[in-house]
Amino acid sequence: MSDKETTGIYIFCAIQSETAEDFGVIEIEGENKELFTIRYKDAAIVAAEAPMKIYQPNKDNLSMHQNAVSLVMKKNSTVIPVSFGNIFHSKEDVGVLLENLYPQFEKLFPAIQGKVELGLKVIGKKAWLESKVSENSNFKQMAKTVRGKSEAAAYYERIQLGGAAKQLIDSLQQQVEQDIFNPLRELAEASTTNAPIGEKMLLNAAFLVDRQNENRFDEKVNELYEKWKDRVEFSYTGPWAAYNFVNIRLKVEDA
Repeated sequence: MSDKETTGIYIFCAIQSETAEDFGVIEIEGENKELFTIRYKDAAIVAAEAPMKIYQPNKDNLSMHQNAVSLVMKKNSTVIPVSFGNIFHSKEDVGVLLENLYPQFEKLFPAIQGKVELGLKVIGKKAWLESKVSENSNFKQMAKTVRGKSEAAAYYERIQLGGAAKQLIDSLQQQVEQDIFNPLRELAEASTTNAPIGEKMLLNAAFLVDRQNENRFDEKVNELYEKWKDRVEFSYTGPWAAYNFVNIRLKVEDA
């Protein structure tokens, strides 16, 4: 760290805890930094000293943030995640923030106590998606019409072709929602879907699951994968803090 860089307080998450807890050390900007808590009543924010600057969401910085939250989750069952990149000038500023947010935390703590977020992305396999296209006679006819024409001449046909492709993907997404998302939703405390990423993604979901029910949820994911593995890939991740189920505004000037 250069002499010109000032030190700030980077915050990672909030926890419910009546006692001081030791969460160990993480690496920030190549230096080991101790995680500590800033407390108010039965709430605390987990933080570390770090260079006062804007943190870019690159792989190293995102990993640093998630590693810290993971360390906390190993020792505390009620973790409210804080979004990446929040750094404040002093512990006093963070203390003011915590006091200001405490009414929200009081409501959130019982809602997420002992719960974790699990993520599932379902991506269609290329061969299966192509087979679904080939089964659609209208799709094949439109593709044949476009083939060989100039881009200008086939303008309207291309629009129709794009619309047919979207209808096909929409129908597959609905099938995946019915057959994969809905059965998992029944085992979760809460669930949500986010916009798919890329043309082949058919589901981008997050589930809030009680830790005591996590094994049962895992088993259901495995069961569904066995049924669908010839058609899709699963990207099953977690456990995470409840990022998709917590919406906290972090502005010290609001305090």
